Amino acid sequence: MNSEQPVLKARAIHKAFYNPCVVPILKGVDLTIMRGETLAIMGRSGEGKSTLLQILGTLENACSGYLEIANQTVTSFNKSKIRNKNLAFIFQSFHLLEDYTALENVLMPASIARNKISKGSPAYKRACELLEKVGLNSRMHFNTKLLSGGEKQRVAIARALCNDPDIIFADEPSGNLDKQTSQYIHELLLSFARNQNKTLVLVTHDTDLASMCNRRFRLCEGVLVAE
Repeated sequence: MNSEQPVLKARAIHKAFYNPCVVPILKGVDLTIMRGETLAIMGRSGEGKSTLLQILGTLENACSGYLEIANQTVTSFNKSKIRNKNLAFIFQSFHLLEDYTALENVLMPASIARNKISKGSPAYKRACELLEKVGLNSRMHFNTKLLSGGEKQRVAIARALCNDPDIIFADEPSGNLDKQTSQYIHELLLSFARNQNKTLVLVTHDTDLASMCNRRFRLCEGVLVAE
């Protein structure tokens, strides 16, 4: 994909919750993101930042609007395929399989995509390389329940890159970590995105992390405003 082309276009994204009463969350969000950009979305708690991230990542449906990812209009018929091929996610609570090893967790996206993950396969080699790059080659055969919070988030970063996605979505990726570990995770995540020309879209309350991104937006009263 040409770096001058948008990797994501969102137009007039509306979202409301209807139970027990109508609560408008997003009121016409427009956003265009280029390949290789790093972008932060900030705002007060309850403004709908995570909801917006989930809609952009095809994990949740908007009430109305248009979404295009990697030159494909997202529909109910193709969103699972787009999500598996083009997108990756990093969450505050890691979402790792605790009784699986770090290596098995990193290989999970390749397994879901039905790629070969046996020893010596391209996916296996890439998973090992990614764990080495995040400094966990000595922990790859440890069950993730034995790892620290910072180590778990590094596994999550390696997992996010396993299928070579176009866009990485990160929701408060260091929210459960101490300040020193958070800073390390921020630098690791941003350097990975830039070195591998990946688009990174993150939700954060951390102004230091947001300042490291190419662009910053604030979600306020359902509208996304550039800072």
